[in-house]
Amino acid sequence: MCYAIPGKVKRFEGKLAVIDYFGEERKAHNELDNLLVGDYVYAQGGYVITKVSAAEAESTLAAWKETFFELQEVDVELSRLDLGSHGQSRLVKSIDRIMAGHIPDQEEMLDIFSQTDSEKLELIYKAANFLRQKHLSNSCCVHGIIEISNLCDKSCNYCGISILNEKVKRYRMAPDEVVATAIDAAEKYGFKSLVLQSGESSAYTIDELCYMVRTIKEKAPMLVCVSFGEVGLDGLEKLYKAGARAILMRFETSNPILYAKLHPGQNLDLRLAHLKKAYELGYLVMTGGLIGLPGQSDEDIINDIILTKELKAEMASFGPCLAHPDTPLANIKPLDKNKVLKTLALMRFYDRDNAKILVTTAFETLDKDARKDGLLAGANSVMLNVTPIEYRGHYSIYPNRAHAKDEIADQISETLNILHALGRAPTDLGIAERS
Repeated sequence: MCYAIPGKVKRFEGKLAVIDYFGEERKAHNELDNLLVGDYVYAQGGYVITKVSAAEAESTLAAWKETFFELQEVDVELSRLDLGSHGQSRLVKSIDRIMAGHIPDQEEMLDIFSQTDSEKLELIYKAANFLRQKHLSNSCCVHGIIEISNLCDKSCNYCGISILNEKVKRYRMAPDEVVATAIDAAEKYGFKSLVLQSGESSAYTIDELCYMVRTIKEKAPMLVCVSFGEVGLDGLEKLYKAGARAILMRFETSNPILYAKLHPGQNLDLRLAHLKKAYELGYLVMTGGLIGLPGQSDEDIINDIILTKELKAEMASFGPCLAHPDTPLANIKPLDKNKVLKTLALMRFYDRDNAKILVTTAFETLDKDARKDGLLAGANSVMLNVTPIEYRGHYSIYPNRAHAKDEIADQISETLNILHALGRAPTDLGIAERS
């Protein structure tokens, strides 16, 4: 299964290539020296990944064409919105303004977030899904993730791989083992985008991390996203030069007091400095917060949404806080899934034109229907775990993780079934240009 549809380069706008997919145009950053108008390419995460021969591209497109438009029809039908049948309540008027182009302010978002009535929640989710379809069509990013090590020097009060947890079995994949796993994911399963993730530690030198990124890019062209925590601003630059083009680093909470309580010895400003530097270097930024942290207010969550857009995030990642039982926050109360869905919907309202919004594994762990419900509440991205089974269970950031024991082929099959039922194409058609 291929997680990118080839497209044809129509023209260039500076360093952006304008790519045609069945009559839809998308833009992607181009770093290939020999790319010409008329060439076929694969793009992922807003970057041109590689050229593809006309014969291969046309064969793939012929196989996709009918399915692509069939999926679009299903998606359009599921995203229909009829505000007229919901009366003239304050919520309806607010959503009507948002549908017309208004970006909600903090007070409006708080009012929407406060809703608990099931009919009103359904309206909120339908409105977010409508905007997702209107601005980003039916594409759904499907990324793979390899959790290369669970060694961590940090003492976050909720995370099962923090240095506080002495019960977890630690592991470190050898650099060449990581490379081999990534190549297998690309060649055997068709992934065009992979996240390399680890705990925040000195388990690898920056040179080893760069070696992995560089070698993966050389052997299997793809979008490589790094998620190693705070590697230093110089480290970010080295990883970018090695070929990393995206970074996944959640700031967890925009409230500095709450951040300090939950992350002893860590500094929110330093984390934000990494994210800002990453954007300056050219990384696609993937960030967001945790929902349900002890002491977190609704205002904090709204501020997290606002900060995510301020950081020019290409992808928003919001998931529930599921504290590990062997951490100081073991006894926090389970979260109502609607709080997560409302956050996803509000993120779509606040950044409707650009944001790719992830249905996190944590949310899938919280609720078995999270992937479907999240995709129907404004989300348009999912993550599949391609970490070798022998290690996957030890990356226990929270207990009973979804897909911890699922084979990659089974994850792909389940994901495709859900996406096809919702009319989504499992591919990333590029970006909308940000200012």
